[in-house]
Amino acid sequence: MTGSKVTARGVEPSVESQLELAFLPLHKRALGMATGFVSAVLVFGATLLHMARAENTYPLHLLGQYLYGYSVSLEGALVGAFWAGVAGFVAGWFFAFCRNFALAVSSLIVRTRAELRETRDFLDHI
Repeated sequence: MTGSKVTARGVEPSVESQLELAFLPLHKRALGMATGFVSAVLVFGATLLHMARAENTYPLHLLGQYLYGYSVSLEGALVGAFWAGVAGFVAGWFFAFCRNFALAVSSLIVRTRAELRETRDFLDHI
């Protein structure tokens, strides 16, 4: 590992490798799947919790306005989990896409400016 230093805690990566890891593109499908799974579990869990408490303190029936076929029941929880998973996947995928696109554009701008700065006095050397 070039640029790494060995300490009592082990091998610490260099600043360059840490920055490289920080600016790696996100995997769109993986982030979409994770966001969709969490969304589905939250809707399913909230519905089951609401049914177990048997109180009308949470207006979960309003999720039916956004999740087609959702109701505060076991079948509705499954349908709501499905649609929340789909919406979560799309949201996570879109977020990763936008972040990757923004990083690519900003990287291109920084690289282009640096190359222009290096070749600014090119004609002076001819």
